[in-house]
Amino acid sequence: MKLPPMLQGESLTRLLQGAAAGCAITLVLGFGWGGWQLHSKAQKMAQDKANSAVVAVLAPICADKFQHAAGATATLVKLKATDSWKQDSFVTDGGWATFPGSEPNRNVAEACAKMLNELK
Repeated sequence: MKLPPMLQGESLTRLLQGAAAGCAITLVLGFGWGGWQLHSKAQKMAQDKANSAVVAVLAPICADKFQHAAGATATLVKLKATDSWKQDSFVTDGGWATFPGSEPNRNVAEACAKMLNELK
């Protein structure tokens, strides 16, 4: 059986080089500008979005628990007197960032402290 001229000798080499170049260009354009991503990156992005949603929901509840606790006014003064980088620990240690069935969430505590600092 005789092969077509495109698949013989120098033409076959050029065909394979063109296919490789087309593949490389497609990958560069797809991952660079086309929005393609690896499964691991997509999972990380989904996890980050889920964590952000949890913080957005639980931080106001934490602030409400803080405000309705006994001696909230005095505790708020103590919170505001605490260094900003220690305020999340203050909220965590107070138990306001701990919800039933879970461990204290440091991100919730940080967002809660920011919300409480904005109170007057």
